[in-house]
Amino acid sequence: MKIAGLTGFSLVGSHLFGNTAGLNPNMPDSQEPGTHRFNMSGYAAPKLDTVRVGFIGLGQRGPTHLNNMTKLEGVEIKALCDIRPEFANRAQKSIESSGHNPAIYSGSKDEWKKLCDRKDVDLIYIATPWDMHVSMAVYAMEQGKHVCIEVPAAVTVDECWQLVETSERTRKHCMMLENCCYDFFELLTLNMARQGFFGEIVHAEGAYIHNLLGHNFQKDGYWNMWRLKENGKRNGNLYPTHGLGPVCQVMNINRGDKLDYLVSMSGSDFLMGETAKALAAKDDFFKPYTNQTFRGNMNTTSIRTNKGRTIMIQHDVSSPNIYSRIHKISGTKGSALKYPLPGRISTSNEENWLSEEEVKSLEQKYQPAIVRQIGVMAKEVGGHGGMDFLMDWRTIDCLRNGLPLDQDVYDAALWSAIAPLSEQSVAHRSSSVDIPDFTRGSWETNKAVDILLDKGGNTKVKV
Repeated sequence: MKIAGLTGFSLVGSHLFGNTAGLNPNMPDSQEPGTHRFNMSGYAAPKLDTVRVGFIGLGQRGPTHLNNMTKLEGVEIKALCDIRPEFANRAQKSIESSGHNPAIYSGSKDEWKKLCDRKDVDLIYIATPWDMHVSMAVYAMEQGKHVCIEVPAAVTVDECWQLVETSERTRKHCMMLENCCYDFFELLTLNMARQGFFGEIVHAEGAYIHNLLGHNFQKDGYWNMWRLKENGKRNGNLYPTHGLGPVCQVMNINRGDKLDYLVSMSGSDFLMGETAKALAAKDDFFKPYTNQTFRGNMNTTSIRTNKGRTIMIQHDVSSPNIYSRIHKISGTKGSALKYPLPGRISTSNEENWLSEEEVKSLEQKYQPAIVRQIGVMAKEVGGHGGMDFLMDWRTIDCLRNGLPLDQDVYDAALWSAIAPLSEQSVAHRSSSVDIPDFTRGSWETNKAVDILLDKGGNTKVKV
């Protein structure tokens, strides 16, 4: 069977596909359901008064995090790495006035290891192409570093297990930088859900609908055309975490409930192949891409949880759709929907959405502590409306105060695993696929993510 990354997908005691025989009975020992080596959920690493940070990858996302770090007290930027010297040097120059003087690692493919080997680095941000994430994160954790990885954290289920096992063994944080969990409206609905506004959560929806067709085909867009290549060799929901992460937090997934199984369907490709052919007719550079079978424009993945709740996640980055992450929360007493903007909220007593004035009143009542404390400042700094800064501030504040991070390695593994699992379902005519329990059973007792800021919250911002 031509199934990418099949090894390691089946689970002991269950079949990978709901309507077929188990496809891989020779499962590695690392995937046997059992006890943790160490439970990283709720783990608080020893506090770091000063967090010494290194960055690997300074193309698309790295510079945003780098800029944010210059505005936080208790942070030292020690090293920058990008295979392209011009990008590393440009990043260094961009922070000259901040007082940081990081070392540069560049020019060869293994320079990032030298950064990880440094003894004066505590935390490494990884913002490289997807297929590089896990090798870099595993090596960094083995060198005693906490890691923050851009989304998705991994591209195969086996890689997801590697992150889990390395984090447990080294007791180093492995956080995926899912910034949408820090979107102001997503934080609002999380707080409302915690306080019972929606009643019992029944269903949720999320998505990444963003027209990147032109950007994917730009020669100077993604390094070595890596993202276009991903779209040419995989067919499923390749980028599920923006929509999935926030609704998983609302449902307390990995902390009271777990994802059980999914079914996924992709349509045909109506645009990417035609775009490749049109460009190749004028530029030989694009001719290799005319032989690829690109993923379907729209993918829809449906998930059922252990408690019988449902989640719908969509992915389309090549159609002329209006940007949307959907973010819909549906409960027994009310619901919320972010897109189209502005966000909408309803109650069980109303057949229509509440008025704009009523929504604003609810926003004031349920405004999360993190938004009250630095929301205005975050918007001033910017980065996707401020959510990038909220995420980076919160991460540093947790490390400086010895607090658990909002997203742990099990979240990184689970949310990322939906991509390869959706590929498996699509390849088998939307057959159901079991979703691994990366917590190995501890989801039943893990505590929910703290959103109250009762501890910490004392990291100052320099704007």
